[in-house]
Parts: sequence; C-alpha cells; structure tokens
Amino acid sequence: MKIPPGLSSKIYKFNRALPAFSSFSSRNCANFNLNKVNHIAVAVADIEKSVNFYKNVLNAKCSSVEEQPLHGVSTVFIDVGGETKLELITPLGENSPISAFLDKNKSGGLHHICIDVDDIEKAVEQLRACNVRTLTENTKIGAHGKPVIFLHPKDCSGVLLELQQK
Repeated sequence: MKIPPGLSSKIYKFNRALPAFSSFSSRNCANFNLNKVNHIAVAVADIEKSVNFYKNVLNAKCSSVEEQPLHGVSTVFIDVGGETKLELITPLGENSPISAFLDKNKSGGLHHICIDVDDIEKAVEQLRACNVRTLTENTKIGAHGKPVIFLHPKDCSGVLLELQQK
C-alpha cells in the first residue's frame, strides 16, 4: 500500500502522541497504594426510574439526588452492602460529559470505576511519569468532597478509571 505524501509524518506524529503500551508492562514505574474500589458508576438517562428499580425491586438503600455542577452530573449513591457503592449518574446541563455517553448508549451503562488511593497527588505525578494521561490537568473535588481525577480509558485497557483521595 502506498502512503500519500505528507500522510506518513502525520501518522508518525499521531502514534508518538500515544503512550507505548509495552512501557506500562515492562517496568514498575509507579509506587503508590490503591486502597479499595470506592464505587462503580452507571450512566442513566432517567435517574428517578433507575432509583425506583434499585429501591423497589432490589430493596437497596439510595441517597437523594445530588447535583454536581462542577462535573455536569446529578448523582445518587446506592448501598449494595459492603464498602463499594453504585453511583447512578445522569446529565446536568447542556455540556454534561454524560450526554455524549448516553447518545452512544441509549440505555445507559457502565461509565467508570472509582478507586481510592492514599495520596492522589503522588499517584497523578507517578502515573504521568508512566505516560498515563489524565482527562484534566488538575484534580477536582468529587461527589464525596474529596479530590478526584480521571485516567484516559485508552491508557487503562478501555476502562475509564477515577482515582479518589482516600
């Protein structure tokens, strides 16, 4: 296959912008502690309908709906026993990142997994040294009032991971 003139340099630049997956597995480049899975987030189009399912069908304890304007979502946390919770997330406002997800997944679905870490700033610094990208430059305050940051799913085997300060 013949590559058109000028295209090969664009492909090279694109590939150089992506981290080499082998660099993740060839060495232990991060030294921080994962604590526990804090929550598993599920994007939903109709949060009231979803809360009714968990409350009335599964007999789960659900929090009230909380608006998270900084993140463009409304959330409900569901106690499923143990320390890990389910988080229902639905768009809040026109520019919600969840809207694009629901456009592609009309019924909703698994959105992200949140893992607690002992020192989020140390974790972010070390992950960046390992060529793991974050979706924002800095941590933000999450739904639990603690600093959080999201890791790019292309660097995490296709899974959107959220790290949260323990």
